[in-house]
Amino acid sequence: MRVVAVDPITRIEGHLKVELTVEDGRIVRARSSGALFRGIEIILVGRHPLDAQRITTRICGVCPIAHSTAASFALDEALGISQDIPQNGRILRNLIYAANWLHNHILHFYHLSLPDYVSFRGLPLSEFLSSGVEEERFSSEENEKLVQHYLAALEVRRKAHELLALLGGKMPHDMAIVPGGVCFRPDPATLLAFRFRLAEIRGFLENIYVSDVLLLCRRYADYFEIGKVRRLLTFGAFPEGNFGLEGRLFPAGLVKDGEPEKFDPQQILEGVESSWYRGEKAHPWENSTQPDPQKVEGYSWVKAPRYKGEAYEVGPAARVALSLLWGPQDFRILARELLGEAGVGPEALSSVMGRHLSRAIEAVFLAKRMDGWLSQVDLDQPVAKAFHVPPEAEGQGLTDAPRGALGHWLRIKDGKIAHYQVISPTTWNASPRDERGKPGPIEEALEGTKVGDNALLVAGRIVRSFDPCMACAVQ
Repeated sequence: MRVVAVDPITRIEGHLKVELTVEDGRIVRARSSGALFRGIEIILVGRHPLDAQRITTRICGVCPIAHSTAASFALDEALGISQDIPQNGRILRNLIYAANWLHNHILHFYHLSLPDYVSFRGLPLSEFLSSGVEEERFSSEENEKLVQHYLAALEVRRKAHELLALLGGKMPHDMAIVPGGVCFRPDPATLLAFRFRLAEIRGFLENIYVSDVLLLCRRYADYFEIGKVRRLLTFGAFPEGNFGLEGRLFPAGLVKDGEPEKFDPQQILEGVESSWYRGEKAHPWENSTQPDPQKVEGYSWVKAPRYKGEAYEVGPAARVALSLLWGPQDFRILARELLGEAGVGPEALSSVMGRHLSRAIEAVFLAKRMDGWLSQVDLDQPVAKAFHVPPEAEGQGLTDAPRGALGHWLRIKDGKIAHYQVISPTTWNASPRDERGKPGPIEEALEGTKVGDNALLVAGRIVRSFDPCMACAVQ
């Protein structure tokens, strides 16, 4: 038996340590440790409620629109306007948010994960890149093609940022999404520029990204059986009708042991048994953030959210699994087609390769849907609903970020923020053990995996398949 620590896990956002106990070439125990404390939930208390929008978007510079969106949903509900958002406001929010999703999925595949599978030796710019791996599952031509696409994806990411900034004002940390809708009315030239850049990005997604993901899936088909979690949860994303959990492009729900269920936000509890905090397991409405860095039982700054007492994987695998059952017909057709090309069924979604394939399915579908949303913008109609801030109110904002389920819970008292809690996707996925000793999803995905003499490589592939964002996880 030996203990191996990967500290830090590179090519992710933030500071993550994974400790592995390996016996007879198999991981028998894993511990996922968030190594940073931030305290943004504490900083928000006592501030004006509208500050939540601007401060929480700065939780992360990679997925800031997720927090901007969740905060706006929470404020919409607290201000009593969640059912009165103009259609333009809803559509423009969706377009800004979706642009960030496209960027995130391209970033994750090419620049965070692909170096775990390809070799950069002897290729252009190799002195500036990691050496990659030498497994020889790709032919030299395939390897060189993937590296060229690695470089091409840098330009596509730039275009995705431009796409977002056209409507959001800037990236990171947009300025357009506000309670009630958006604060920017685009003109025809802006919408034309948006459509032009979107077409370029769609071309890359449909002609290059999907092909590269499918190639990886074929060469590493064994990774459809590695890194599995049996429980999937999503809050859904992109309202296309009302602003509740119903009527979302990607539906809310969960899958447990292959069976879908409706999602009930009241069943979320967040514990700190193995985290460096004081307190009891509680719903976000009642939870608090009380750091305790000397806590003997603690090994992570990440808390441990659970749904009905169980750890759930959140992210693209969950969204695709639910959307195959409850989502739009055109999504189901696309997802089944790409799953078929990969030679797997929906049961393979929660795996290393399944997560990569899920992101590709989402990106292609979402880019096409964005084109349709763009045509629905009516320049003669309002983009926001007026509001006033009541002295006392509360609201929750639930959405999926690119990495999974994201929730903001806000309580206003005497016209100020009295309570603010955030549960981010990586808080779910990178959570430590709970009061029953049950592991978080990343820990569960690692445990039981055969690694032989390649513990660091295999573990890195598993962890990165979740696309951890540790700044979000510890907020």
